Amino acid sequence: MIQIALYEPEIPPNTGNIIRLCANTGIKLHLIHPLGFDPSEKQVRRAGLDYHEWTEVKHHEDYPAFLQNVGDCRIIACSTHGNQLYTDVEFAENDILLFGPETRGLPKSLLSSLGGENIIRIPMKKDSRSLNLSNSVAVILYESLRQIGFNVLSLE
Repeated sequence: MIQIALYEPEIPPNTGNIIRLCANTGIKLHLIHPLGFDPSEKQVRRAGLDYHEWTEVKHHEDYPAFLQNVGDCRIIACSTHGNQLYTDVEFAENDILLFGPETRGLPKSLLSSLGGENIIRIPMKKDSRSLNLSNSVAVILYESLRQIGFNVLSLE
């Protein structure tokens, strides 16, 4: 099943919203430390941590620990530096969608280790900043789920 990974997220409400999104879609969430907040913060709970019991949230000490844990899954980085639109990728059920921290994005060294074909972006106006992290996760996650037939969701 498709999974979401947040690399060193910084803003509690964004992570809470993504937890809620994962709970409502049955998607596993990976949180790659260090986090920019305490996961027990009230803002995280208010935005989505009360959904924690309905989704699997896996914490990783750092990026190498994350890589070791996920094995041979394809990692697709979601970044404003991507050359490929998220709609031009063929998603597969074992993909992990990787998102960077809100204020700085994924490190260039990490992006280069994945190869250009595994870095995607959402189109935006030229010279604009980036979309909110939780909005970006929702857009790309739902496209990936659409492509694999929404097999984890109830369509009734």
